Amino acid sequence: MSPKKVSPTLLAWGIENMEPATIEQAARASRLPFVAGHVALMPDAHVGIGATVGSVIPTQGAIIPAAVGVDIGCGMIAVETDATAERLPDHLGALMPLVSERVPAGLGKDHARGRRDGRLDTTAPEQWLAQHRPHTELSEKQTETVRLQFGTLGSGNHFLEVCLDERDRVWVVLHSGSRGIGNQLAKQHIGRAKKLAKQWFLQLEDPDLAYFVQGTPEFSAYIADMLWAQDYALANRDRMMDEALRSLADLMPVAEVRRVNCHHNFTAMERHHGRDLWITRKGAIKASIGTEGVIPGSMGTRSYIVSGKGNPASFDSCSHGAGRRMSRSEARRTFTAEDLADRMGDRVWNADHAQTLIDEIPDSYKDIDVVMAAQEDLVTIEHTLRQVFNYKGV
Repeated sequence: MSPKKVSPTLLAWGIENMEPATIEQAARASRLPFVAGHVALMPDAHVGIGATVGSVIPTQGAIIPAAVGVDIGCGMIAVETDATAERLPDHLGALMPLVSERVPAGLGKDHARGRRDGRLDTTAPEQWLAQHRPHTELSEKQTETVRLQFGTLGSGNHFLEVCLDERDRVWVVLHSGSRGIGNQLAKQHIGRAKKLAKQWFLQLEDPDLAYFVQGTPEFSAYIADMLWAQDYALANRDRMMDEALRSLADLMPVAEVRRVNCHHNFTAMERHHGRDLWITRKGAIKASIGTEGVIPGSMGTRSYIVSGKGNPASFDSCSHGAGRRMSRSEARRTFTAEDLADRMGDRVWNADHAQTLIDEIPDSYKDIDVVMAAQEDLVTIEHTLRQVFNYKGV
């Protein structure tokens, strides 16, 4: 499906499935004077804070910290294994306690206690921290958070799944980001950008579009912290995937074949249309030619392993998932725990938390197959995954 040119500064894929507020928000970002060309809106786009979730913003000489968002480096990791469906246990219920112990969800409090009392390994986070330091000097409490949350899933729409592809090959798929420290660093820099905007008397259409100018100390500090948080998120996903595979191996013979680990909330310096630009992807993944990516649906729906086509109009990008079509509060007003259980069918999932997970019901998301159809010019589908096990952060 071809994109629609909304204005000279906004190009959208799948616009027929977007709310007017989504288009209006993206248009505001596209009118910033340092946007280099146009903002590309992916088919899963929906309203975010400041910048639209599902937008790709090319900038020259400035960066908007709220466009990266507060979960810096959030993304997906997927591992193809050598196992097929016939090797799976008759029921994956035994996997749930293993995964919940080794890949804690929520705030990871049990994981933190386990590390403090010596039950769980502290080597990996200590080694990572020894080699990686952010620009901002972390407090003792923040350093402890970084250490204790390394290898934890988080909550909301973060999840871990076991899936089967069209060949009945087993995959493990996981969604998470930079946890509490990424959130804290992001909010600190967003607040600083807003303060500077007031000092400079900037006339912004949205205060959350406050930005840092390249060459200033504030810009350099943000880039350093952002890159550190992105690295933390990447390593965090790798760590959890290792533990998930270890858990699966306790139930059946399994080995890793390949691993795909990609961000969908990040900024990187890239060359497009003959210029070096900062490409901010808020809810979008890099899809340059041959680059592998993971596009999840929602609980109870399909996910996709894709390779990029390198479409220059999208700045080599594609969607990061299905995208919400309903707010969490609206979903909770509309659906029940019984509705969610019905959508999950015979999959193994943490059904004891069904009441808490209502706002993650598939009905509250766009149809992932419609999203995929709208971006046929952005990616090639390599594998289609169906869930057999879903572990959600609560």
